[in-house]
Amino acid sequence: MKISEQWLRQWVNPNNTSEQLAEQLTMAGLEIDDRFAVARAFSGVVVGEVISVEPHPDADKLRVTQVNIGESEPLQIVCGAPNVTVGMKAPVATVGAVLPSDDVSNGKSGFKIKKSKLRGVASNGMLCGASEIDLVDDIDGLLELPEDAPIGTDIRDYLGLDNQILDISITPNRGDCFSVRGIAREISVINDLPMQQPEIATDVAVADNDATPAVTVSAIEACPRYLLQSISSIDRSIDTPKWMADALVQSGLRSHNFLVDVTNYVLMELGQPLHAFDADTIQGDIVVRLAQPAETLTLLNEQTIITLTGDELVIADDEGVLALAGIMGGKRSSVTDSTTNIILESAFFNPLAIAARARRFGLHTDASQRFERGVDFELPALALARAVDLITSVTSGQAGQIVKVENSEHLPARTPITLPISKVREVVGIEIEPAVMVRILTQLGFEVVQQAESLICTPPSYRFDMSIREDLIEEIARIYGYDNIPSVLPHLQVSMDYDDTADLTHEMKLALVNNGYMEAISFSFSDAKLETLLDDEALGEVLALANPISSDLAVMRRTLLSSLLPCVQYNLNRQQPRVRFFETGLSFVGQSVSDLVQTPSMALVAVGDIWDEQAYQNRALDFYDLKHDIEQLLPAQIDRARVRYERSQLAFLHPGQSAKLYIDDIYVGWLGQLHPSTAKQLDLPATWVAQLSLAPLLNLAREQHDITTPSKFPQVRRDIAILVDTEISLQTLESTVRRAAGALLSDMWLFDVYQGDKVPTGQRSLAFALIWQDVSQTLSDEAVKTATDKVVHALIEQHSVQLRDS
Repeated sequence: MKISEQWLRQWVNPNNTSEQLAEQLTMAGLEIDDRFAVARAFSGVVVGEVISVEPHPDADKLRVTQVNIGESEPLQIVCGAPNVTVGMKAPVATVGAVLPSDDVSNGKSGFKIKKSKLRGVASNGMLCGASEIDLVDDIDGLLELPEDAPIGTDIRDYLGLDNQILDISITPNRGDCFSVRGIAREISVINDLPMQQPEIATDVAVADNDATPAVTVSAIEACPRYLLQSISSIDRSIDTPKWMADALVQSGLRSHNFLVDVTNYVLMELGQPLHAFDADTIQGDIVVRLAQPAETLTLLNEQTIITLTGDELVIADDEGVLALAGIMGGKRSSVTDSTTNIILESAFFNPLAIAARARRFGLHTDASQRFERGVDFELPALALARAVDLITSVTSGQAGQIVKVENSEHLPARTPITLPISKVREVVGIEIEPAVMVRILTQLGFEVVQQAESLICTPPSYRFDMSIREDLIEEIARIYGYDNIPSVLPHLQVSMDYDDTADLTHEMKLALVNNGYMEAISFSFSDAKLETLLDDEALGEVLALANPISSDLAVMRRTLLSSLLPCVQYNLNRQQPRVRFFETGLSFVGQSVSDLVQTPSMALVAVGDIWDEQAYQNRALDFYDLKHDIEQLLPAQIDRARVRYERSQLAFLHPGQSAKLYIDDIYVGWLGQLHPSTAKQLDLPATWVAQLSLAPLLNLAREQHDITTPSKFPQVRRDIAILVDTEISLQTLESTVRRAAGALLSDMWLFDVYQGDKVPTGQRSLAFALIWQDVSQTLSDEAVKTATDKVVHALIEQHSVQLRDS
C-alpha cells in the first residue's frame, strides 16, 4: 500500500525524519518495501502566469508568450504547447533551471535550461508540462495550475513534490493498517503521541425530499450491518479539490471525478470501502442477498461475469444485480460525469463472504483486499458521515435520511483475553512494567482492566487478529521495541546423543549412485489415476487432499513409485533409453489424517540395458541385477543367511519376477518387474522397481559386529550337483544346506543351473560350491566328507533330491 508521508503527518507528526519513520514502521511489523519522493530532483521551476500569447513569425505551431513569474519584467518564452492561453498558470523553468532527464548517457541525471533562440525568436526559459517535472502527463500540453496558485512560488513547494511516498507491505492479519488512520495509529503508539483526527460533521442537514430507498438484507450473516444515504442536487461543475486529487495520486490511485474520488479518499483515509450508485438508475428497493445461479452482471470495468454460482453476495434492486458486494459495482448504476443524484453505501461484510470471490472472476480491487482481511465493523457510520460531509460541503448537495439495517448477533464478538503479567516476562525474556503494558495496549485500542497479576484485555473492533494471549504479548513486544530487548543466549540442555540417520542414509545413496542410479526429489503428492494402477490391498488406503494444488497431485502417495514412474516417462519421451532413479522420502497410508501412517522409504526404478551403449555385447536388465543393486544397500559384513526372499503377490508386480525381502524375518520391502499390463498402460517398456522401508535397513547398519581373526587354516571346497523339482526354491535349498552344515560351513553359492534333454521334465540340475573351514585346526578329508554327506542326506530327506555324479 502506497501512502503519502505528508498526509500521514497531518494525523500524527513525530519529530522523526522520513528514514527514521520508515525504520519505526518496519520494526513494528509494517515493512517498508520502498520509499521515494513524489518527483525526482530538479530546481529552478516556479509558478508563472501567461499574460500574452502571440503567433511565432516563422513557425505555425509555436507561440511567443510573455510570462509573469513575480519579477520586475515578464519573461519571453517560445512555447509549442497547444493549450497555452492568456491567464493560465503553469510551471515555468527559468534560465539555469535543472530538469530531470531519463538520458543519463552523459553521466548527468538532468538537463539545464539556457537562453536560446527558436526560429530566430529569443526564449528565456520553458513552460512545462507534467512530464517535465516528473509527474504523470494526463494531457498533451502544459500542466494547468489552479487560478489561486501564487505566482513565483517554487513549484516543488506548491505541489509538495518533496513529499515522500511510503510503500508499505501489509501482512494479511493487519487489515486495520490499510489506511492513513491505521498507520497513524501505529505511529502515535510507537512515539507515545496523540493522534489528530479530522473533524467529521455528523449533523449534516437532511433534505425534505428524501430519496433514500428502503433496504432489505436477506443474507444477514454475510452482511450484519448495512447503511445507505442519498445525496441529491450535486453540482458536477466542481472539480476534485487539488489537495484531495494530490493525496489520491500520491497513494497510487488515479483521479476520476469528484464523487468517485471522495469514496476513494475515504477508503484511503479511514480504511472503509464505500460505493456510490447513480440514484436515478435504481429501480425499487435495495436488496442485499446471495446471487442466483446464472445471473449476469456487467462490471464497472465492462467485464461481464457470465455465471454466478450462487454463493456470491450481491447488491440488487427490482431489475437485478447492481454490484458484487465488497468487490466492484456494476455498469448500470455507475456514477458518471453527469450524475447529480447518488446513493452512498457503507457496510460491514463478513470476510468469509468476500474471500476468494474476487479471484474467482479474475478481479483484485482495493475494496476486496480490505474486506477479505476484515474491516472495522464499527466504522461504516463514521465513514459514511465523512463522505457525506465532503460531498455536501464542496458541491452543496442535499443529504437524505440514513437507512440502517443491522443484526448485532452476527457482528464479530470481542472476547476478552486474559494475559498473566508473568507470561510476558517468560515469553519476551525481560521485565516490562505492567503500567507500560497497559499504556501500549490502551493506545492500540484495547479495553484493559488489571486484576491482581493479570490483564483482562478486550480487543478493539478493528483487530480481527487478536484471540490468544500470545497475540497480546506480540503487540507489547513490537511496540516496546525489539531493539530494546537485549540479545541473550538461550540456556540449552545439550544432548550428546548422535543421530546417525542422515549419515547412514547418505551411505546407502552413495551405494546406489556407484551402481549408476541418480537421485530424484519430488512431491509427496501423486496422481489418483496412477495410484489406482498401483493399487493393492497390501498397500492400504489412499488419502485424498482436500485442496490439491493440481488435478495430477490430488492424493498422498502410498508408494514412492507414484513419484518415480512419471520421471521415467519424462526421460523416455526425451530419447533417454536407459534410466536409473532412486528416491528417499515418506509414503503415506490411510484415509484420514487421524489414522495416517507415514513410513520413511527408499524406492528404485530401472529401465533399459545393464550397461550404457557400448561396442561389446550388452543385455537387458533382469531380476538378479536388481537383486544385486538392492543387496548393495546391506552392510558388507552381514551374514547372508539372515536375508530371505519370498514370492511377492502384489497385483502391480510381475508374479514370476518379483519378491518380498525379509531380514531376520522382518519384512523390509519388495522388488521385481512392473506387471506388463501396468507397464503397458503407462506406455513403459520392461521396468524394474523396488521399495524398501528405511527403518530396518538403518537398524541393520547400526549393528555392532565382533571382529574375528581370520582362520590361519586352509579352506576346503566341495561341489555337489543335485536334481530337484523346479517348484522348490533356491532359498529353501540354501536354508536346508546351512542348517545341516553347521558351523564348519564358511560360505556357499550356486554356480550352475541346467534344464535340458538329460534332465527329467519338471526338474532342474543345480550345482553348489560348499566352502569348509575350521578356525582351530586343519580339516581332515574324513571331517569334510562327513559334513558334506550330512548336507546331501538332509537335501534328500527333506526335498527328495537326487545326487548327480557328473
